[in-house]
Amino acid sequence: MNGREIESGEAQGVDGAEGPGCTLSVIVPARNEERNLPECLRTLLVQDDEGFRLGREWELIVVDDGSSDRTRELALKAGAGRGRVRVMEAPAVDASAGTGKMTGKNNACWAGAQQAKGAWLLFTDADTLHEAGDLVRAVEEIQRQQVGLLSYSPRQIVSGFWQQALMPLIFSELASVYPPRQVNDAASSLAAANGQFLMVERESYFSVGGHWAVGGSVLEDVELASRVKRAGKGLWFRYAPDALSTRMYSGFSDMLEGWTKNLALLFRNAPVLAAWRLLDLILLLLPFLLIPLYFLVWWQKLAILLIWARTLVRYYRRVARSNFGVADCALSAFALPLFVWLLVWSWARHHLMHRVRWKGREYRI
Repeated sequence: MNGREIESGEAQGVDGAEGPGCTLSVIVPARNEERNLPECLRTLLVQDDEGFRLGREWELIVVDDGSSDRTRELALKAGAGRGRVRVMEAPAVDASAGTGKMTGKNNACWAGAQQAKGAWLLFTDADTLHEAGDLVRAVEEIQRQQVGLLSYSPRQIVSGFWQQALMPLIFSELASVYPPRQVNDAASSLAAANGQFLMVERESYFSVGGHWAVGGSVLEDVELASRVKRAGKGLWFRYAPDALSTRMYSGFSDMLEGWTKNLALLFRNAPVLAAWRLLDLILLLLPFLLIPLYFLVWWQKLAILLIWARTLVRYYRRVARSNFGVADCALSAFALPLFVWLLVWSWARHHLMHRVRWKGREYRI
């Protein structure tokens, strides 16, 4: 299942049997990413200028996932004169094989993995920006931790009121449900990863089936991490502003579409979580709803204020886990109604409608 090569490079077998031909393969799946891709590739290619201290070569593979904009053209332009850059097209999905279905991103990642020659494979999204030297440091870290899979949660770049308010709320919940200490504990079954930066040792990747084995999942990063951890290969996951940053969503509508796709999978008890956050909203509004009532005596009003203060402190302690700035965390309370609605809507899309949309494609789940 190999994509059509546009620049040099031989295809690997589906089990990666050829073995590594270089130290690291960086694979960037890209669908209609003309806005983000050039800067992403610039920050990756600058790693050469910093000195790639791994003793052997590395390569960069861009997989065009059926783009209708200038993604492919810009990828080729970025790679002009750079021998290590290859650009390929993702093949058509073969729905009759394997799991029976493949999402566009999984199909592109799997196609790129077939072409890759690296002993380590790094899958990173087109909307990421990489700090100088982060490829070297990541390879050193995955070797130091002696794990099969390393994943970083990037620093999130947000713009506009709703992104600033909603994103800290969601990431604080993620930090609560997927605490890194438990994720990184080999004795725990809990697994997590972020597909924006997912580095995996070659043999570990192919031994668990890679993106082909999780082809129908729209939460492929967590599924792949879970497979690697269950296989005893080891997993390491952390917040890594020192390595990269990302702007996940360009606007309000694609932010809603993206979280609708993911929230019900990230939070298996989404309706229960929605109920708890709705209770937070009610308690935070309590003084404004009840204190003005004339029949309340002073001690009743004081009790309401104490409940409100306790709720406020607990709420912002939780949101502080998001790794967002103070101003963004302060705004997050205003996004509680939107977060509650998204949790319920995502659950309904997954469990009642059995379909979600992402980047112009609809997936039945």
